Amino acid sequence: MLWLAKDVYFIDMQGKKKRITSLTLIFYYFPKLLVEIILISLLFLSVKQMIKELKSHKKTKIFKSLSKKIAYFRTDHSFAVKSGGSVGHIAGVANGFVELNYDLFFISTDRLELIDEAKTHFYLIKPVSLFQDIHELPELDFNRSLIKEARKIFEKEEPGFVYQRYSHNNFSGAYISSEHNLPFILEYNGSEVWMAKNWSRPFRFGSIAFEIEELNLKLADLIVVVSNAMKKELIERGVFSDKILVNPNCVDLNRYNPDIDGNSIREKYNLKNKIIVGFIGTFGKWHGAEILAEAVVRIIKDYAKKDKIHFLFIGDGLTMPQVKKIIYEGIAQDYVTFTGLVPQTEGPFYLAGCDILVSPHVPNPDGTPFFGSPTKLFEYMAMGRGIAASNLEQIGEVLENEKTALLVGPGDVDQLMNVILRLVEDEELRERLGQNAYREVKDKYTWKKNVEKIVSKLKEMGLVDN
Repeated sequence: MLWLAKDVYFIDMQGKKKRITSLTLIFYYFPKLLVEIILISLLFLSVKQMIKELKSHKKTKIFKSLSKKIAYFRTDHSFAVKSGGSVGHIAGVANGFVELNYDLFFISTDRLELIDEAKTHFYLIKPVSLFQDIHELPELDFNRSLIKEARKIFEKEEPGFVYQRYSHNNFSGAYISSEHNLPFILEYNGSEVWMAKNWSRPFRFGSIAFEIEELNLKLADLIVVVSNAMKKELIERGVFSDKILVNPNCVDLNRYNPDIDGNSIREKYNLKNKIIVGFIGTFGKWHGAEILAEAVVRIIKDYAKKDKIHFLFIGDGLTMPQVKKIIYEGIAQDYVTFTGLVPQTEGPFYLAGCDILVSPHVPNPDGTPFFGSPTKLFEYMAMGRGIAASNLEQIGEVLENEKTALLVGPGDVDQLMNVILRLVEDEELRERLGQNAYREVKDKYTWKKNVEKIVSKLKEMGLVDN
């Protein structure tokens, strides 16, 4: 019998385990669980009704307004994010639109680094939910309050179209654009359902997450993706090819360029006379930082002139414990500095302190094509440094081996070690590759050029005035 049990544990949906008494379970947790089941059921009924309403909306395609004012929906429930590819991408697109004389305002869960608020207004809508302890449900619940607040904002702002960076379980951009008969531009950076399954933990409510993802793709007038692999995936899912724009990530050359002085970073870590090999990132599973760590251990073990090299791991994230374990077990820690997280505004100075920059990305774990467009890749190119990178999908399309970088097989530790040492030994090669990479990024991969492609596509589709 339950009340005779010696030990009783309560495990919540986050996997947290707490020892409790039988009486606490019966008189507190059981009633609490019952209430949560009822509330979750009501939430799903409400969301299903909103999805039904959204599907019934019929946009005329003769849009009531083609004004040069953009409502940018940033709905992700990540807060106080100071660095990473998403920060650079959001800021790059927003600032690019402003540079092209578009008015832009954010409907956002948080303020963001690198956004000039003198030119771009923020409407902050903080998520408030009864389901904060249940993974995925706060995002689902947020649609109701966000749409309600967005309606009020739209009465004041009267935008010409809606731009949303897709986040899981959110359909507010699609809903409000349909309700107001406005063009809807969806920035799609990969299937959130796939990423949860392969890079973090699978969604508990995966079926509705997938339904919402599909609904956004169907209702978007234009879908902006960062790679050809992503476009191919969408076409296989039934999305029409002519409404997909492939637009790789880019860089802000006012912030990243070869003229930035990195001496402050060298002095900070006492590395003045070293050849510094750098990696920057949020240490996601696709970044391959652990591959670089293995290469570092082999270099320190075998390279006779190892005392002239130092490795800089800039940032922090999911795979950092594994990276540190490899370094410490390989007794290479004296040749490595882990900087921890640094604000996006300081990133250029850290990269400027390096002589060689490494992008060791690895393939998707399920064998599907790598669909990313690493922001760091374009930042590296803008710094004019020697680059060692994985020859993987778009990385191998943007970089040319022996011209703008040295490319290696993804996950190949020996190759990575060898090209790093080649760059260490050959300063002239580093300079040549760096100069070529800078010219390439300047010609093709600035955020202004990125947004010009979006505007050109919108004009082609008749979604904005010529």
